[in-house]
Amino acid sequence: MQQPTNQPADHFGADVAPTYDENAAAMFEAGAIDPVVDLLAELAGDGRALELGIGTGRIALPLAARGVPVAGIELSEAMVDQLRAKPGGADIPITIGDFATAEVDGTFRTAYLVFNTIMNLTSQATQVACFRNVATHLEPGGTFLIEVMTPRLQSLPSGETMQVFDASEDHWGVDEVDVATQRSVSHHFRKIDGTFELRSMPFRYVWPSELDLMAQLAGMTLRDRWGGWHREPFTSESRQHVSVWEKPAG
Repeated sequence: MQQPTNQPADHFGADVAPTYDENAAAMFEAGAIDPVVDLLAELAGDGRALELGIGTGRIALPLAARGVPVAGIELSEAMVDQLRAKPGGADIPITIGDFATAEVDGTFRTAYLVFNTIMNLTSQATQVACFRNVATHLEPGGTFLIEVMTPRLQSLPSGETMQVFDASEDHWGVDEVDVATQRSVSHHFRKIDGTFELRSMPFRYVWPSELDLMAQLAGMTLRDRWGGWHREPFTSESRQHVSVWEKPAG
């Protein structure tokens, strides 16, 4: 495994990775995976796919099982250990590093970044770097797909900085938002052995139009944008978007 230096903070280390799949169980159900794999397999065609932030293999493993050659980039070695322990996990080549800068051998028909992971890059500069890095890895005519939430600032009263995004018996999730910097911190209060424990992680939310400009700076253009994985229309009411940018074929 390639081991780049100057890596950012790893928020998915050995204290998170072993229970990651369990804590995100809904995202591992067939209904949450199948439409993702369907679209990515279509974009990959008979070419290779590159997953940025491959994690424990939620998408990469079923995509590889469809016959698509998949490679990945992942900062957390602990998450990769979980992937390696699963059937087929040892067969996927993975580069350990920051997906904004890490280099992978060869070129790819499609690259993808799902489940809000673009927001793990906490500055505009690193998000721009990610697009440029992807562009260097795509073959001519290749595509870059991102799935990410749309900022929900309409529900944030003036002067307020906190938004509750989940409230259940075993988990409370609260986003702390700074609208001036587009920075946010997600605070997760999770019940473990009868006691709530707090884990906080930084993010940077990003607007669809801002992503389009990042793509333009990297020499790519928007090809499609939907409000979800079933290719529903993207509107002002959409809670997320799935966007595909394309590298010129010539």
